[in-house]
Amino acid sequence: MARSCQLMQDTPLLRFPWLKFIHLFVLLHRSQMTSGVVDQVSKSVKEKASLSCGYNFPPEEESLMRIYWQKDDKMVLSVIAGVLKVWPEYKNRTLYDNTTHSLVILGLLLSDMGTYKCVVQKYERGGFEVKHLASMSLFIKVDFPTPNITESGNPSTDTKRITCFVSGGFPKPRLSWLENGRELNGINTTVSQDPESKLYTISSQLDFNATYNHTIECFIEYGDAHVSESFIWEKPPEAPPYTNNTIMPIMAGLGTATTTVVIISIFFIFCKNRSCFRRRNEASRETNNIIYIAPAEASAEQTI
Repeated sequence: MARSCQLMQDTPLLRFPWLKFIHLFVLLHRSQMTSGVVDQVSKSVKEKASLSCGYNFPPEEESLMRIYWQKDDKMVLSVIAGVLKVWPEYKNRTLYDNTTHSLVILGLLLSDMGTYKCVVQKYERGGFEVKHLASMSLFIKVDFPTPNITESGNPSTDTKRITCFVSGGFPKPRLSWLENGRELNGINTTVSQDPESKLYTISSQLDFNATYNHTIECFIEYGDAHVSESFIWEKPPEAPPYTNNTIMPIMAGLGTATTTVVIISIFFIFCKNRSCFRRRNEASRETNNIIYIAPAEASAEQTI
């Protein structure tokens, strides 16, 4: 067992410089021959990623094997003679499958994105030689929430402006304005990235003709995913045609309390006018009665 744990530089082969050069060339050639195709795994933040080493060996050879998982040349874990060691950054969220030698990362962070390598070494001929080298690219995305569309004023009489905004996603997004499958020209489009979280924010504005109806979509792509939101605009109803009625326009522009006062005043005036008219009629009837009675009295006097 002690012999199996010797380092490669302790072998007699490396005592001679020219032999060392030949040995390194052979190791590099074997690494290239045994390397698997670089594959890519795409996951979302907080999900689980399983990275396959793609190499198997009999259990009885475990004492002769060394397995290293590393990310961008930084160690993740190692298995030497069956003993597992996990580096601090990956503790409590990393699993190792000793059957397939796969690396499983739980609760993915955006910082976990990168290229992972599985290096398998076996003790042969007095030293450890690379038997297998596999690379895998881990791509992580952070899903954007549904965009928010708000009205942003009227640049002109018949023009309306809206703004689409969304924040907190990864990778870098692209925003498009669409209507009936046709892309519209947005304005004031900005994309920014937070230097600490690495998450993106994007916003854009669109001007459209407000004299007819619209259904406009704010479409945001990021990586192989997308989110969208729709904005519906209905043309406002036209104002009623002008009439000669002068009372109703005035009433429409007054408040409720003022309108009530005006109605009462009109009613009072109307009643007052009816009362005056009734008095004039009564006075007229009295006058007629007097005129009618006078000749009768005079006839009586003449008879007497």
